[in-house]
Amino acid sequence: MGLHERRQREKESIRANILQAAFTLAKTEGWASLSMRKIADAIEYSAPVVYDYFENKEAILFEISLDGFHNLHIELLKAQKKHDSPEDQLVAIVDAYWNFAFKNKEYYQLMFGLGMQCCGKGQMKKEFSSFQEMIYECTYDIIKKNGSNPDNACHMSHALFSAVHGMISIMMMRTADIPATMNKTTLDETVSAFIKSL
Repeated sequence: MGLHERRQREKESIRANILQAAFTLAKTEGWASLSMRKIADAIEYSAPVVYDYFENKEAILFEISLDGFHNLHIELLKAQKKHDSPEDQLVAIVDAYWNFAFKNKEYYQLMFGLGMQCCGKGQMKKEFSSFQEMIYECTYDIIKKNGSNPDNACHMSHALFSAVHGMISIMMMRTADIPATMNKTTLDETVSAFIKSL
């Protein structure tokens, strides 16, 4: 291995360590308490080294959020491919989204700015809207199959996304005082009613 390749590999390793340290700190202390200084301390480098790789904390958060959206996209595709009918696909996609949110709470909070400022400023890649696009496609296919007006697919799918994301957000941010009924059963009933309404 040449000197250039060795240096490049070392740079990639330090960059990966910065991102991993930031994510680990967020899991233990929360995203709000994350700082460049804490990340530098965690990887045992000085803060200027971290700034050599990322302009600021927001750049680190953006990069981690992209990982989250990519991982979510993969889970949604896996769920969709297990079924043939648009109704079953829709149920599976929503379930996969719900499961991802609660198995990856730190990612989800960062991705959607729950309890913090959302990072990215419109820079998100295609995966950002994959959930919305997939439920739109299923909704459109169900509406068309039922002989209803396909012009309603956009409005209806946006309403479902809002309901699902809203339930997840409430459960994540207000666990102490939300009704006990706000759970997976409520989600299942909402999706079932949604499909019947199309």
